[in-house]
Amino acid sequence: MLNYFLKGEKGTRLRFMGMLLSAILVLLSVFTLAQKGLNFGLDFTGGYLTEFTTSQSVELKELQSFIAKNHNGEFELTAQGNSHFQLREAPSASTTANSLDWQSAVTQNDDINAQVLSSAYIGSQVGDELFDQGCLAMFAAMIAVMIYLAVRFEWRLAVGSVVALVHDLILVLGLFSLLQIEFNLTVLASLLAIIGYSLNDSIIVGDRVRELLRVQSNNVLTPATIINNAIKSTLTRTLITSGTTLATVASVWLLAGAPLQGFAIALFTGIVVGTFSSICIAATLPELLGLSAKNYEVKVDAHTQTLLDMP
Repeated sequence: MLNYFLKGEKGTRLRFMGMLLSAILVLLSVFTLAQKGLNFGLDFTGGYLTEFTTSQSVELKELQSFIAKNHNGEFELTAQGNSHFQLREAPSASTTANSLDWQSAVTQNDDINAQVLSSAYIGSQVGDELFDQGCLAMFAAMIAVMIYLAVRFEWRLAVGSVVALVHDLILVLGLFSLLQIEFNLTVLASLLAIIGYSLNDSIIVGDRVRELLRVQSNNVLTPATIINNAIKSTLTRTLITSGTTLATVASVWLLAGAPLQGFAIALFTGIVVGTFSSICIAATLPELLGLSAKNYEVKVDAHTQTLLDMP
């Protein structure tokens, strides 16, 4: 069915529509990041973390409203289970007296009857210095990837792969900003995994495009047709690989619990948009930049050409 839609002008039109959609999503993600930012977790901000259970099932909104009456600062309450909750307080908003007030309230209330499991201060593991180093490392990695792709492919295919990689990261960050999902160290680790997965997907498609461009019998075909044929020949492999990986990540998402939920969401999103970008960006952008079979013609010097022309 998908091969049918990738035939001829239909496939080219779909690829360009997908690229336009990607551009719109990137702009929306950047806008969301600028307006709302990321909801950094305790790994980045530090603060007080308290876990407690209730003797009976309590609605999250009701419990949050009750704690707010006995808490003077800002806090974030999340449900880890039916009767298992986690309360996070920023360092500037939390004091020992303040923590004791709300803890006493929830433990002494007969309807809640909470039991505090743990209460501890978590220091910030990363800060401004790590952000600076992370940005420099990301920039260095992108340069290294660009050099590798430039050596392996023609520069147009290399640019397409790098743009697809940046697209995937921005969309994942935009989703986390839009939904205000906690951004912690496990999510940061998933971004590194997404970089590798997205790059691998783009290389598979780009390698097939290069192979078809080098076939002399394909010189009569347009670059759009060659790219469509390359995508069709790798589509089954891409869908099987992505599908099995998504099934594994979905299992982690549904069964591993709250601690790995952000990791699974980021990786699941990254795999989906990475598969999409390898077709609509990594393979389409080089066409817009003028990729053709002439870019892979073997050029010989005058002496070699003379020898080839000899009877």
